[in-house]
Amino acid sequence: MFDGASVVQALQDCGVTHVVWIPDSDLGRWEPELREAPRLQLLRVCREGEAIALAAGLKLGGKNPVVLIQCTGLFEAGDTLRNILHDLHVPLFLLIGVRSYRAHQKGESTDSCPVFTEPIVRAWQIPYVLLDERHAPSDISDAYRRASAKNESFAVLLAE
Repeated sequence: MFDGASVVQALQDCGVTHVVWIPDSDLGRWEPELREAPRLQLLRVCREGEAIALAAGLKLGGKNPVVLIQCTGLFEAGDTLRNILHDLHVPLFLLIGVRSYRAHQKGESTDSCPVFTEPIVRAWQIPYVLLDERHAPSDISDAYRRASAKNESFAVLLAE
């Protein structure tokens, strides 16, 4: 289960220093724990492209940020993502909530976000994993450590 306390613990366990985010419906529930985390600095931004740019600056400054956004924000931030990851080669770690994923899998939603998220991540050539209720927050830590060891960008798609 991905609750605020367990996600904060997973991020702190792998040395994350900053969470750059725009709270949304599901991921926004983690705000109290993120705000109170002793070893994480929570940075709120106005737009997802701004989140990516801010995280890149932190990374270049020697910090270990993650970008925490929803899939609709990923769609909005494409040009910034392209520039940071592919032109400047700044490796970022992204946690992306995939809105309506579980309902879509059951045929209970017409929301197109689950249809486009994975193809867009693949189009931007970002290695990724999709985590759902079968997974644990430690899977986030494992992905972060693997990406850090390879010095590459990586996205964790969180089924909402």
